[in-house]
Amino acid sequence: MTILIDQPDFGIEAGFNKADDVEKEGVLHGGFMMPHTNSFGHTFRDYHVESERQQGVENFYRTNHINQTYDFVKRMREEYGNLDKVEMSIWECCELLNDVVDESDPDLDEPQIEHLLQTAEAIRKDYPDEDWLHLTGLIHDLGKVLLHPSFGGLPQWAVVGDTYPVGCAFDKSIVHHKYFEENPDYHNPAYNTKYGVYSEGCGLNNVMMSWGHDDYMYLVAKENKTTLPSAALFIIRCHSFYALHRSGAYKQLMNGEDVENLKWLEIFNKYDLYSKSKVRIDVEKVKPYYLSLIEKYFPAKLRW
Repeated sequence: MTILIDQPDFGIEAGFNKADDVEKEGVLHGGFMMPHTNSFGHTFRDYHVESERQQGVENFYRTNHINQTYDFVKRMREEYGNLDKVEMSIWECCELLNDVVDESDPDLDEPQIEHLLQTAEAIRKDYPDEDWLHLTGLIHDLGKVLLHPSFGGLPQWAVVGDTYPVGCAFDKSIVHHKYFEENPDYHNPAYNTKYGVYSEGCGLNNVMMSWGHDDYMYLVAKENKTTLPSAALFIIRCHSFYALHRSGAYKQLMNGEDVENLKWLEIFNKYDLYSKSKVRIDVEKVKPYYLSLIEKYFPAKLRW
């Protein structure tokens, strides 16, 4: 079961214009300061700067774009949607991510648990009354456990990176778009049009997204009957969908609920992206608070 929440007062300048304003100012609501450079001294999400890591990121996206087909996603959803791999708590999953590094991320090379807590604590500071958003910050990347051997050790291209719809045309705003030309769906008339297998306003819940940690964690939360609001599930599933929330692509597939939830995602994304830093979080100090939120919104043990 999910619950709906009241939307914040975004005002007439809601959406990308407001986001652009806070980016220019370098500060988010409540005073969270956005750094101008990532952990490597480069601007955030710069996929063109010359470096050994950037070359690895481009190679990652080439493999990702070639292999993420409609049929592949359908198979992965069928296999992992059974949630029969492991039974564990949310916090146990957080700890399982200690050794995971996301090879698609040009901004971070720290263990994922650091990023989860950085995101959650930054949100908590600026939105103290939205505890569901704090927890969403903590759990949004937990689907990266798909990289772990106990989950089959999927390759990085099938777990991390920007996500996008499959079953319709690949929008040119997607990073390293040129590599889609080697994807068989790119040449399939059933999948390479504006709407493909979908219809206008069908709702993103009815759209197949490229397979990875976002969609997997969405399935885990939904099927384990979380009481998080629909905005949280939208954030979990779409936080890597940069073609939508940074470039405005694919809005023809959204319904009314998606439009409202996108406002929360645009808020969340600033913390997800700009909280990546070398600042360490005292895990033991904040752990009791997040355990209380996990108990509030999730069962003690989840099927994964």
